[in-house]
Amino acid sequence: MAEARPYLFEIDHLLDEDERLTWKATREFCEQKVRPLVAKSYEDGTFPRELVGAFAEMGLLGGPLEGYGCAGQSQVAYGLTMLELERQDSGFRSFCSVQTALCMWPIHAYGTEEQKERFLPEMAAGRCIGCFGLTEPNSGSDPGSMRTHARQDGPGGDFVLSGQKMWITNSPIADICIVWAKTLLHGEDAPKIRGFIVERGTPGLSTPEIHGKLSLRASITGEIVLDEIRVPARNLLPGVEGLKGPLSCLTQARYGIGWGAVGAAMACYERARSYALERTQFGKPLAAFQLTQAKLVEMHDAIVQGLLLALQFGREKQAGRLTPLHVSMLKRNNVRMARNVAAEARTILGGNGIMLEFDVMRHMCNLETVYTYEGTHEVHTLAIGRGITGLNAFA
Repeated sequence: MAEARPYLFEIDHLLDEDERLTWKATREFCEQKVRPLVAKSYEDGTFPRELVGAFAEMGLLGGPLEGYGCAGQSQVAYGLTMLELERQDSGFRSFCSVQTALCMWPIHAYGTEEQKERFLPEMAAGRCIGCFGLTEPNSGSDPGSMRTHARQDGPGGDFVLSGQKMWITNSPIADICIVWAKTLLHGEDAPKIRGFIVERGTPGLSTPEIHGKLSLRASITGEIVLDEIRVPARNLLPGVEGLKGPLSCLTQARYGIGWGAVGAAMACYERARSYALERTQFGKPLAAFQLTQAKLVEMHDAIVQGLLLALQFGREKQAGRLTPLHVSMLKRNNVRMARNVAAEARTILGGNGIMLEFDVMRHMCNLETVYTYEGTHEVHTLAIGRGITGLNAFA
């Protein structure tokens, strides 16, 4: 029998020592601390909040940010942590991704020094949980059509916000909400999209949970309802206006998704490979059949390609050359790849493939959400198409 290796190409030799150590430490942490909680959290539809402190201790909250109690990881090291979290479950990666890329990053990039010092150390320590309010019931792929609005009461005065945000990860447990609204500053003629830090306890703010999900069940999802709430002027993010604000946050998050999807695909492939080697039919292992080997090879090669794409784009991000279109390529390619790998892995496991204990169907269900959130597959396709043709096919 020939030597069997799960992957014929490894990337360890392409990583520096800090990246290798971060990857190893995160994998061990996830196996020891996260893995035991995954199945029950998914089945019960709950998020284990006891993990938040452990995430913070591992530097998984605000990992690539500098200062303010953050780990200051390289972009590749950060990507590897997202890979390992989603190797366990997309919901756990989503928690850390939202906290880091959608909540901490805009404060770090666009906030005042007072905002950074007030919120970022608490968020890095897991004592303050954030959520990101952009999507609305009637505004998903077209964020410019949002109806949430804000007006300022006089020069330097408070802002009054009204509106509703939908499908918001972490909102029911969040201490702060990063809310994007069409905002009319005192003295302006037309509103512009601006971001606000809305704190829990603000009168008129509610964050009801959404129930009945069949995907991302280990992640808490809810709404943000803003009923004429008053937000102090000091909670306006002053460093950005227009769609650039929320879209730049999504670019940060999509980068992490591109890595995380590889982790979900690896989990499905590894489960299918081990099952095919152990399961005997017609007197020999499933892995000995040509059709099974063909499936495993397709999965294996797709994962290696996705991992190399993530690594290369991680290096580009570290060099400051990664564009939003590159991130669309990464998210679109790797999530589609992971979705296909999960479906193929399920066929190898047969009936066992739908059982919670075998993981694959759980990853399949999660990836259905990942495939459409933070930019649907179709929207990323059109964005890339516009980039390579110069023609806008959105309308």
